[in-house]
Amino acid sequence: MGHGGEAWEDLKGAREASGGHKGGFWESRYWLRDVVLSTLLAFILIFFFYQPVEVRGSSMLPGIESHERIFVNKFIYRFEPIHRGDIIVFRYPRDPAKIFIKRVIGLPGDWVSIRGGHVYINGRRLHEPYVPRSYADPSNYPAVHVPPHHYYVLGDHRDDSSDSRVWGTVPRRLIIGKAAFAYWPLSEAGAVR
Repeated sequence: MGHGGEAWEDLKGAREASGGHKGGFWESRYWLRDVVLSTLLAFILIFFFYQPVEVRGSSMLPGIESHERIFVNKFIYRFEPIHRGDIIVFRYPRDPAKIFIKRVIGLPGDWVSIRGGHVYINGRRLHEPYVPRSYADPSNYPAVHVPPHHYYVLGDHRDDSSDSRVWGTVPRRLIIGKAAFAYWPLSEAGAVR
């Protein structure tokens, strides 16, 4: 047979030592299965537990810019209460087809007033490090009682925000979830605060 026969025997021996073509196929099949399952799990988590949203407008500057894309955690409020300071995404009470993003300021039962641009909750001034002085609205707004299952919300860019000062509180049933993570542009990627 000469050199050709020896090469065939070497190839045959190498194939048997590595498990042959069949073993390589089965190993790659498991790898492919893991990739498909991981991708499917990521898809389920993102689209069933999180909702991607594009922010439109400047009402949440400087923290969230217009056209920034974020993920909204749709299930967190099934397990924990809404907290003052949370940034929420909700359906606009006057037109539920529109989606808004604002910061929770008043909780159910609170009295919220604004004097000289400063927010007061139940008579005590609220510390708001997320509102730069240049974004404050120096106006006064009378005290508002937040009804049960409603929330008083404001944009961080107070002098350029349509919010509870204008159209009232947000019913709990219209809240989609909590703004969790910015993913686009990549330079802004990270937790929403």
